[in-house]
Amino acid sequence: MSVIRHADARRTETPSAVMTTCASPTQGGTGLSVWRVEMPPARTGPRHAMDTEQVWTLLTGSAAVELAGAELRLGAGDTLVLPADAPRRLRTDEGFTAVVASPAPSMARNLDTGDRVAPPWIV
Repeated sequence: MSVIRHADARRTETPSAVMTTCASPTQGGTGLSVWRVEMPPARTGPRHAMDTEQVWTLLTGSAAVELAGAELRLGAGDTLVLPADAPRRLRTDEGFTAVVASPAPSMARNLDTGDRVAPPWIV
């Protein structure tokens, strides 16, 4: 059993959001990563796909998710299960906070550039 103190959480800032790792293989976990996403108002994330399933639960705010050609709208309290390898993009007008979980390790692929990366909040 591991306790990951808030003061020890890893924080990663990107142009579209801030991710705070709650647990991951390098922070007390084994095969599951959990992190908090805080996306400020009027932001859009990159068009990408993940090679593992993700579960997103919005705690505050709202988001629109482009998922494989469809748009889904989420509000506080809603949970979205994103399948592996599905093209996606998140955006928000008012901002949101979410908790996300996925199997680890996991790789992201930017669909505009083709770049592959292991997101630092998952490893």
